[in-house]
Amino acid sequence: MKIYYKRPFVQFVKKSRKPLQLVIEDKVILVCKNPELGKQKIGDLHNLFIYKFRFNSQEYLMAYKYGLNENNLEILWIDFYKIGCHENFYSELKKFIH
Repeated sequence: MKIYYKRPFVQFVKKSRKPLQLVIEDKVILVCKNPELGKQKIGDLHNLFIYKFRFNSQEYLMAYKYGLNENNLEILWIDFYKIGCHENFYSELKKFIH
């Protein structure tokens, strides 16, 4: 499986403090093992999944998309688009995608 990180995801992780970076790394591994953990969005973002987690009583959202092989048995790739707090998360995600 190939893992790709989009620019907004990388920028957020770089600006974060080390404890949060380590938690994000753990959550990325968790999502890679089971990408169906997140909820699939509908509407404009219908092909994206959002995984929510808490760190220091703050909720964070992680947006990603993945692709399967023809038999839907194996994950070929995962794109991590954005991570951040709920405030303006979806509007910024839409701007980045469209």
